[in-house]
Amino acid sequence: MELTSADYALYLTFEGHQEGVNSVVFNRDGNTLAADQDNTIRLWDISTGQEKKMYWVDIGEHSTSSLRSVAISPNGCVIAGGVNESETICLWDVESTGQTHLLHERTSKAMHWVNTVAFSVDGKMLASGSEDGNLYLWNVRTGEKLKALTECSENIFSIAFCPDGKTLVSGNAGNTIRLWDVGSGKNITTFDGHVDWVLSVAVSRDGKTLASGSKDKTIRIWDMNTKREFKSLIGHKHIVWSVAISPDGKTLASGSEDSTIRLWDIATGEQLTTITGHTAPVKCVTFSPDGTKVASSTDDGAVFIWEINI
Repeated sequence: MELTSADYALYLTFEGHQEGVNSVVFNRDGNTLAADQDNTIRLWDISTGQEKKMYWVDIGEHSTSSLRSVAISPNGCVIAGGVNESETICLWDVESTGQTHLLHERTSKAMHWVNTVAFSVDGKMLASGSEDGNLYLWNVRTGEKLKALTECSENIFSIAFCPDGKTLVSGNAGNTIRLWDVGSGKNITTFDGHVDWVLSVAVSRDGKTLASGSKDKTIRIWDMNTKREFKSLIGHKHIVWSVAISPDGKTLASGSEDSTIRLWDIATGEQLTTITGHTAPVKCVTFSPDGTKVASSTDDGAVFIWEINI
């Protein structure tokens, strides 16, 4: 059943971001939102709408560079930011304002920026995917690079760990989704179906469902048991930049170049509603841990939180 405008509302708007915001994420308690902006990560208090803290990128010699992605560890203690520099990631302790580690791979195969970062389920590892196709695993405590899963030429746009902690999912410029065995580093499955770049991937909390958003304007839903696509969602008029699955696994949110957010019923493929209000491409959408809110960010620096009654 399609939602009406009474079933969703703009809950908060965060001011202060002057540049485009590529990534937003809630902490585990849902009381804080982290967002990247130029060369900073800002933490926002969900209850008051006020900025709580700001973290600066420091890549040495007092120089800074912009951020492309942000992630918060499962225990809420560490923030990671993928940087617009050759294979560079910054880590911050949430309780401090200084960086704890600067992760940097200095090889001829690591020449471009980091598009996406994700923490493992236990928070001990960080995965990173870059513009030049590198997919690395890092030790969060020491900053050591543990493993290179791939160093190909296909831009990696999005990654997500499966709940079992054993599998990593990546979406790339080869129009495919790849599943990687974290222990062995091997590519165990490749999903084909999209006809253009796969810009976003998301895995449900129970690990049974995978969603992907693409430059081909579609969203595809995959069964992780059968490794087959079971739904193709069509509705956006432009690139789908971001997809997110609700905590209960029933609803999908998508953000698009067409400046809209759409909510979908995963089981039926029905579009529940189109949320309008942004005036620029929506680069990221994410659900709050309790599933009652969706945060979104755009190319013009807007960061909104929407209250969803579904």
